[in-house]
Amino acid sequence: MKDLHNNQIALLKLLNEQVDNPLTIRQIQENLKLSSSSVVAHHIQKLEQKGYLKRNPHNPRDYQVFLNPERPIIYLNLYGHAQCGKNGTILDGNPIDKIPIASRLLKFPAHEGFIVTARGNSMEPFIKEGDLVIAQKKNEALNGDKIICVYGEKVLIKKFFKQNETISLTSLNSEGHPPIIVDDYFKIEGVVKNVLKYS
Repeated sequence: MKDLHNNQIALLKLLNEQVDNPLTIRQIQENLKLSSSSVVAHHIQKLEQKGYLKRNPHNPRDYQVFLNPERPIIYLNLYGHAQCGKNGTILDGNPIDKIPIASRLLKFPAHEGFIVTARGNSMEPFIKEGDLVIAQKKNEALNGDKIICVYGEKVLIKKFFKQNETISLTSLNSEGHPPIIVDDYFKIEGVVKNVLKYS
């Protein structure tokens, strides 16, 4: 933390202590006795730039603190192709490459990330063939999440829905891609977080 201003060290400590009960900018200002909310915002931005903090852009009170900051560029494992259609390959745990990614693009810890190459057109226009799909490793998902999953012996990118005990996997491009009602081996590998466009 040698690269941090004293106010930033105090702010990081406060954010870490309050991670389960996030404070507003005003509360942070009062706790640290800073002159204005803009000073708080400035130090928060610096902590993000230096890799000590990641915030959800849609919810500033949803954040993660890194006492040991991530490097500006990290490498995520790339696993084969994930079918956005009818056939696919199995994620076997053996990455075929490592792709450099700016860690600030990830709103989750880098060690939880992986990449697959999309194949097929069932998730167009959001995901097209050849796109690199960045996912966060998770075994659960919320309704409406776009997931990478193993279904039977296929690896798919689909939209997840669960009602009672029934799981359905749907495509964004419904033409020729009817919903799949899960009745075979099924495992969520991750939730889609970013898409790097092929073209």
